[in-house]
Amino acid sequence: MAKKSSIEKNKRRMKMVKQFAPRRARLKEIAENDKLSMEERFEARLKLAALPRNGAPSRVHNRCEVSGRPHAVYRKFAMSRIALRELGSKGLVPGLVKSSW
Repeated sequence: MAKKSSIEKNKRRMKMVKQFAPRRARLKEIAENDKLSMEERFEARLKLAALPRNGAPSRVHNRCEVSGRPHAVYRKFAMSRIALRELGSKGLVPGLVKSSW
């Protein structure tokens, strides 16, 4: 089980990303628009840099929904390999068939 503080920190980051997504997208659009003057684009870049770091989507880490483990997380199930194996063996993951030969 991961530390509670790490899990909560990641949840705060997800919340911040949702909060700043429209503003970030608008500023990026202005900064990448070639039809605008260089000053306007530079100003948009400065405003983008002034936004909180934790508002960037790249700061959010994929974590297991069950255990909070940060490594070996399957996107489709949002679970780590260990949690997926345990729940799959018990038959609690729909559509998952554990193979054996």
